[in-house]
Amino acid sequence: MTHWTLFHILAEIFRWILPLLVTVHALTHKRDTASCTGWIGICWIAPLLGTVLYLMFGINRVRRRAQKMVNRHLWEGRDPLAQYRQTVDGNLAPLSKMLGRLTERPLMRGNSIMCLHDGDNAYPVMLDAIDKAKTSIILCSYIFRDDKVGQRFADALIAAKHRGVEVRVLVDGIGSGYFRCGIERRLRHEGVACARFMHSVWPWRMPFINLRNHRKILVVDGTIGFMGGLNIGEENLLRLRTKLPVADTHFRLQGPIVHQLAVAFAWDWSFTTGEELEGERYLPEPSPVGDVPMRIVTSGPDADLEKIEYGMLQAFSLARKHIWVMTPYFLPDDRFSTELILAALRGVVIDIVVPKSSNHALIDHARAANLRPFLDAGCRVWMADPPFNHSKLMVVDDEWSFVGSANIDMRSLRLNFEINLEIYDTDVAKELSKFMETHRRNRLTHHDLDSLPFLIRMRNSAIRLLLPYL
Repeated sequence: MTHWTLFHILAEIFRWILPLLVTVHALTHKRDTASCTGWIGICWIAPLLGTVLYLMFGINRVRRRAQKMVNRHLWEGRDPLAQYRQTVDGNLAPLSKMLGRLTERPLMRGNSIMCLHDGDNAYPVMLDAIDKAKTSIILCSYIFRDDKVGQRFADALIAAKHRGVEVRVLVDGIGSGYFRCGIERRLRHEGVACARFMHSVWPWRMPFINLRNHRKILVVDGTIGFMGGLNIGEENLLRLRTKLPVADTHFRLQGPIVHQLAVAFAWDWSFTTGEELEGERYLPEPSPVGDVPMRIVTSGPDADLEKIEYGMLQAFSLARKHIWVMTPYFLPDDRFSTELILAALRGVVIDIVVPKSSNHALIDHARAANLRPFLDAGCRVWMADPPFNHSKLMVVDDEWSFVGSANIDMRSLRLNFEINLEIYDTDVAKELSKFMETHRRNRLTHHDLDSLPFLIRMRNSAIRLLLPYL
């Protein structure tokens, strides 16, 4: 038997073995039937290429290495949050109960919230909190640019470190630069603990490139928290009039809810570095600062899979009067679309606010091919004028608000690590509704979609097929 013949025999064996192994693994582990069918089909059509792609992008390798967050035994077995637990009555009671069981986090009363629009308003408040820090600072950002804004934050963090504050910074391994992350290098050089989430230069670790930490968290002294959609970079300062300015919405929090926010960061930090953030330096005993009930909701491709989306779906099913949705990217999956459309068909007013043009042209094209069912059901779709607004806001019946880092697309709701905040307060809901109402500039109609040239419509429909990957 020649070497060439042996090679052909081995190639034929692998031609059948590889797709068979992928088929068994996909059937065993894939919950989504469309995804399962797609991967199996690709691997049988192109066994070697399909298997390589499946190994890189088809397998969820995320396993939380963190064991227990020390947020209970610090008080000798006493639960410091018990006195702040809140229940909800009325139409939204099932929503609160469901999210409590889903997230295993209680709804917390005794909180205050301040809405901050754009970096022009948010950055000064965030930097002031960092400058006044006494014990600890924890910061997580998807994008942390090495520009003038990023350097200002770096300077503040370094100064805090030098005056004895414990500082931990977590940036995403892709969003803040894959090959070079200037902020990480500078912070590390100055002795600030900084880590990159799921980052590796080694090819065998490349499967993690598809899973990103999209959360934005800042907690100072365990008592003041910030979260929302705002990254750290010059584009978020509208007064600078950069080439591609980005408007956004962020939130300043105080009260027991900050404890939940800090614990969410602690999980990510432990997962990334193996270090557990312990003691009252990071998790002091909370005290009430207001009267707004809130709860943190996290999601990611691990134990938190799809929890943010489940919260949205339950809220849609309970809505009676009005649903507001504002998002930079609107590419929902079928079940999200179905719930929203059913709400519209039973008479709920649906207002969807999206940017006329985002910072990703492909997403805009796919979105255009995905909006007709919503118009058919009577939803009102509004195209907001520039600058591109990156806010992620949702309000139901002027009673319940859902804000944070999660976009409405399959990547954000299933692959990314995201963090949202649910708020049961009519004043906050009305404030956010009013803000979204100011962006109702141009209403999209059936005529707008029908008047697009044929080739443009074909392009949009073709790109829409990539919806699970955009």
